[in-house]
Amino acid sequence: MKQLHFQEKYPVTVVDIAKSETRYDSVAAIAGYFKDCVAKTPRVSYIGEFDHYAHTQAIGGEIAPGIRAAINVLFCFGHALPNPQVLAVRPRSIGIADMGDHFVVSFMDAPMKPANDAMQAWALGLRNA
Repeated sequence: MKQLHFQEKYPVTVVDIAKSETRYDSVAAIAGYFKDCVAKTPRVSYIGEFDHYAHTQAIGGEIAPGIRAAINVLFCFGHALPNPQVLAVRPRSIGIADMGDHFVVSFMDAPMKPANDAMQAWALGLRNA
């Protein structure tokens, strides 16, 4: 797991998982795993999935050569609505990309530590025990 600043602005956590390290064989299977994680976590709401690969392909957009599939799982940890600005960082999304021999799982860090801890644990939970 590595933490970086995407485009020098956005704090992002990235987990690279070899296909030999996980029992999941597709982005759809991993998306199902994350949906289950959300369902098992109190006060977190599942919103849906977005097939980013299909969308980009449909609009004639550019897709990096190594990407074979890409899905975002959408959900919200929002335990409070303290001000209107918090809406800018909600809901959350975990991206899953199939890169052929490995998956790349990534998410923008949340301003709430329990949310980050949960997303990190979920991502690391993809690896075989």
